[in-house]
Amino acid sequence: MRILLTASLLIAAALPACAEEIALKDGTKIVGHMTAVQTDKIEVETAYGKMLLKRSDILTISFPENNAAAKKDAPTAPIIEDALQGAQYVNKTSKFSLTLPPEWKINPSLAHLPTMIGALSTRDELRFLLVSREDYTGSLESYKGLLELQSRKGLGSYEELSESPITIDGKPGLLLSYRGTLPKADNLPVQFLVAIIPSGTTFTRIAAWCVEPLFHETQPAFERIMTSYRSTGPASQTAHLAKP
Repeated sequence: MRILLTASLLIAAALPACAEEIALKDGTKIVGHMTAVQTDKIEVETAYGKMLLKRSDILTISFPENNAAAKKDAPTAPIIEDALQGAQYVNKTSKFSLTLPPEWKINPSLAHLPTMIGALSTRDELRFLLVSREDYTGSLESYKGLLELQSRKGLGSYEELSESPITIDGKPGLLLSYRGTLPKADNLPVQFLVAIIPSGTTFTRIAAWCVEPLFHETQPAFERIMTSYRSTGPASQTAHLAKP
């Protein structure tokens, strides 16, 4: 059960960079990358150029990363060189640090997606935190919109709870909170806290989550970890979410 729970939470927290298949209400199917999300429209980059779709015309959005062929062609996850000394977590590969509570550990079993640059959990593996980084040429608001679409796909009964500005490592970003249920884990209720930190066309995302009954007592610790994020050097090569 714990393995299934961990895998389900990991899927729900991830933001894959694969192409999307969008089915419209008139029967049309469009394959491409969503590059911007507006209140009533979605911009999609296809092999034939950019298209602007009305959200009211969209029937479904499918993510072919679940397809075996897509997985075969997907970039492999980078090797992460990191260390935890006392409360200080240092990631030498992607050049950043975090300050962790004493009961936290590095959890390499979580780090297998190309955009992930750090994977951590409590020792009892009931609370999780992933750091991801990718290139994205859209705005912070459209990046948040893509995250919402993916979260709605991975979670049942998705509900956004809050959104507020936050400054991390001297950079303005967004702090989001949302919750939902995990269909692959008996609809277990979970809650997420996600910090998005843009820097030019590079977006760093810190996603922390746990089962909902534990979230309120854990949220202050999640926030302290996120705000402790510090860059320790030039960013390494990142995964591409959208082409220029």
